[in-house]
Amino acid sequence: MLEIKDLEVSIEGEKIVKGVNLEVKPGEIHALMGPNGSGKSTLAHSLMGNPQYSIDAGKIIIDGEEVTDEEADERAEEGLFLAFQYPSEISGITVAEFLKEALDERRDEPMGSSEFREHLREKLDLLDMDDEYARRYLNEGFSGGEKKRNEILQMSVLEPKYTVLDEIDSGLDIDALKVVSEGINTVAEEQEIGLLMITHYQRILDYVKPDHVHVMVDGKIVESGGPELAHRLEDEGYDWAKEQAEM
Repeated sequence: MLEIKDLEVSIEGEKIVKGVNLEVKPGEIHALMGPNGSGKSTLAHSLMGNPQYSIDAGKIIIDGEEVTDEEADERAEEGLFLAFQYPSEISGITVAEFLKEALDERRDEPMGSSEFREHLREKLDLLDMDDEYARRYLNEGFSGGEKKRNEILQMSVLEPKYTVLDEIDSGLDIDALKVVSEGINTVAEEQEIGLLMITHYQRILDYVKPDHVHVMVDGKIVESGGPELAHRLEDEGYDWAKEQAEM
């Protein structure tokens, strides 16, 4: 499992994450919800090893292997993947070239070109994406929905054990949300990935059904439960959770 134990994270000396405990098992879908500034994205980036975030205390463990002090690429090799809220555009590098390089970094030996093309085509077919998609420059000229679909394609190709989706629904209209959600469900079911979905809103949870929902306020998880917890947040907002955080 992916284990987060008593994790504390700061940025430029300011404490943002304040003792988070969480376990994500293969095949489970966890939703982490909370208002702006609650520390959700900080948690996501610190899990992946972003050097801008300082881990002051606690542990990050992947399948029994502590990775708290490892670099981002080493965590990726252990099976962790982060889908970004704002994916970068890289001109001159195609989606296929990027994925081949990333996949080879996770392997003992590079995958042969013909084997990779077959692997990539299989994943494109799985997500009902045209081959032309892989020949475009990475995220250049992509719509918001295409960028997020590309994150799901990366997840499918790289086949991580655990994935953190940092507000994958951000900026998507309802049609794009349905398409991206279908991709998440398809990959999660096929590969039995442990998913941690970070989101503000309940709407994506209408399409990607979580097993567990956690509410984060002021750097702490203040409540955990089932899908009904997301509906409560939709109905009542975060005021009750903020009051609980102050207790």
